[in-house]
Amino acid sequence: SSVNNFFKFLDQRKDFFDGVCITGGEPTLQPDLIDFIKKIKQKGFLIKLDTNGSNPEILEKLINEKLLDFIAMDIKSSPENYDKASGVKVDLEKIKKSVELIKNSGTNYEFRTTVVPGLVDEKDIEQIGKWLKGVKKFALQQFQNKKVLDEKFKQIQPYSDQTLKEFKKILEKYIEKIELRI
Repeated sequence: SSVNNFFKFLDQRKDFFDGVCITGGEPTLQPDLIDFIKKIKQKGFLIKLDTNGSNPEILEKLINEKLLDFIAMDIKSSPENYDKASGVKVDLEKIKKSVELIKNSGTNYEFRTTVVPGLVDEKDIEQIGKWLKGVKKFALQQFQNKKVLDEKFKQIQPYSDQTLKEFKKILEKYIEKIELRI
């Protein structure tokens, strides 16, 4: 099976890398995620989880069982515009719970927002800053209109680097470490 092949692949490359990034879709929706991560950890690898924060119950179990070495959570937009930016109805309470779990987890983490014009503007950045006040690390990621699944995003022109730097300044009022990924 592909899972067996994956573990065989890990065994063969133990000397070449020390960690595995679990990404998606949304990995926390996979029913056997916890067992899968346990098997990887038993082989001595570090685990990074990419999540959208929609499943705090699983996140809490993973944190409590100390199965994660790094967590990266996407913040789509301000709470007010979350549904629009996600393209679906989102349970914002679950998202907020995940933020708090990660913030207080004792695990290394980052929150990150890809700044898509029309979905994230200056007002959203200010709201995100207030919401995430006190988090250790936040990354602002430039939107790339070349690598998109949805054709309508090809028409969107990314913000200028200067605008991203202005967004960074806004966030610095609330968050200690901001990384710009341009």
